[in-house]
Amino acid sequence: MPKSVLRQPGGRTMNEAAPKYVEISRRIEEHIQQGRWTGRMPGVRALARDYQTSVVTTSRALQELAERGLIQTVERSGCFVRSNTTATRTAAATSVTAAETWGICLRLTPGPWRQATEATIREGFTAAARRDGCQVRFDLFPTDAPEPELTRMVRGAGVNGLFFLPSRVSEAAGSRDEVLLNACKAAGLPFVLVERNLRGDRPLAADVVGYDDLEAGRTVTRHLVDLGRRPVFVTGSPTSSHQTRRAGYLLALAGTGATPVTIEQPPDVSPKDAYAAVADRILATKADAVLCYQDYTALGVILELLHRGKRVPADVAVAGVEDLPIGNTFALGVTTYAFSSEELALRGFHLMRERVRRPDAPLVRVAVSGRLVVRESTTGRKRARPGSDGDDNGT
Repeated sequence: MPKSVLRQPGGRTMNEAAPKYVEISRRIEEHIQQGRWTGRMPGVRALARDYQTSVVTTSRALQELAERGLIQTVERSGCFVRSNTTATRTAAATSVTAAETWGICLRLTPGPWRQATEATIREGFTAAARRDGCQVRFDLFPTDAPEPELTRMVRGAGVNGLFFLPSRVSEAAGSRDEVLLNACKAAGLPFVLVERNLRGDRPLAADVVGYDDLEAGRTVTRHLVDLGRRPVFVTGSPTSSHQTRRAGYLLALAGTGATPVTIEQPPDVSPKDAYAAVADRILATKADAVLCYQDYTALGVILELLHRGKRVPADVAVAGVEDLPIGNTFALGVTTYAFSSEELALRGFHLMRERVRRPDAPLVRVAVSGRLVVRESTTGRKRARPGSDGDDNGT
């Protein structure tokens, strides 16, 4: 009797006992048609685990699908689904990931700690780019260029998207940030905001990859309350990150009987004068604990309190957020909530690619989690455990 034959997808015939890779390619094709993946697919090893076969067989199955035009393989970037309804958008996305270079624009607050903060962010993005296989470019786009000129610069920048850390220093700076984002829109360049939305009470301007500021404020405040303290909160500017950290502070105080107090760090003065003013306000409230919106302010407040003869933490416990390097430089380390700038960048790369593939999707905010790091500024001197750096970490 003649052997029965089956017709493969694409018109070829084969014996009924199909090779394993053909079986796998059929199953993958079925899942593609069911909408299991849009855009980038899982890696070969992940697919091999899912379909309980070898990497070699899975690779051959993917090659089969690529030859038939159902997927597209991009070197060092993976495989991407192609279909009649998504071919154009997917092709655009794969052309980005094939040789993607992301621009990084940081509008950091001027001051003595600016370079150190910038170095931390740069190191995070650079390390993440090495892990991810993409490239990053810094120092893009001046703040004072008019919008038509910025649009030309954006078009000629040679990047596939822009990660932008908005300024928080003034309303005028926030308006200049809007000019840059309008230039990106005019040039068709996708962008993702880093850490915070535009300054002030502005609607969400773009996707944001930031830290879990609510949990940071809640966790550090809870730590202070558990020590029997009644903390106040120090904020720096009307930005979403500071406001959300304050919301975490308020959440942690709810039901404790403590009265919430917010102290604003004065703008338009030197850091020395600002820290002095904050310390005076803290003492005026008779607070015995303070949570500062970030570590530099926490350290400045500690120095001012010590200058006034107050003991830290015996009289006033002080904590910050972000685990900036200076917070663990001196004998009196700053209790803080630590985040990873590298993890922030990796999540940002994923968010940017999703925006490229789905340009009309609703705006989202991705929050990167962190951990509480307890140091001497809230608990006093401790003997470091052998092999440790002196931090007492908890979650």
